[in-house]
Amino acid sequence: MAWTAFPYPDPAFRYTPETLQAAWPQLHGGDREAFPTHPSLVQAWIAFHAGEFERAARLGLDVGVNGYAVAHKAICMYANYLEPNDKRRLATFECVAERCERQQLEQPGNPAGYYWHAYALGQYAQGISVVKALSRGLGTKIKRSLEIAIKLEPQRADAHVALGVYHTEILDKVGAVLAGLSYGVKKDEAYRQFELGMQLNPDSAIARIQYARALLMLDKKSKQAQAMDLYKQAACCNVRDATERLDQDAAQKELEEEKFSG
Repeated sequence: MAWTAFPYPDPAFRYTPETLQAAWPQLHGGDREAFPTHPSLVQAWIAFHAGEFERAARLGLDVGVNGYAVAHKAICMYANYLEPNDKRRLATFECVAERCERQQLEQPGNPAGYYWHAYALGQYAQGISVVKALSRGLGTKIKRSLEIAIKLEPQRADAHVALGVYHTEILDKVGAVLAGLSYGVKKDEAYRQFELGMQLNPDSAIARIQYARALLMLDKKSKQAQAMDLYKQAACCNVRDATERLDQDAAQKELEEEKFSG
């Protein structure tokens, strides 16, 4: 299977080991990953930030369980943004989730094994329909993994944003009463998680995009202006690597769609 190439290659996204280490705190404000000590993983992260997702995934997987964080991030970003085939997307997320379940047994103290498990299952759930996913018990698995990821690394902004998405999707699909009774989901908690994610990683475009989507799903009439403002902020965020460039592109598309639909 040929991987779709990252469409916006940019020399600014190509780091050296030295420049990567210097930029690391900004590049990893969302996942709080530690700078790698293994030379192959340094190269894997360099490939990831440049948009060479296939190379990043292969280098990470070749290292084994210690390379899963970069491999899974590369695979999930690729599948989310660049994989054109829906069946392959779903199969990819299933594969990541299964590998994360093995990682959790080997590295129970590593938040990445729980975060990427939840992320992959969440994307899979949206692909098959959230209601169908809930009937299969995936909602419980997603929530559990996110809560463990946050317990292990409370500063992991991406996990807080993902928990906000979890609350939002269930509220949107089953309604407030059933969401609260069956899943312990609340609108205020969704918004609190997004706010917390943005506090922990103030430069994040994806946190703003997800928050804006939530506002439009749950309170479009009263929150549309706030959502549009968040999309505008996301579209103007500083772009430091390939994923942030794809996030910026997504924000610009959401703005255009809202203008036409509004």
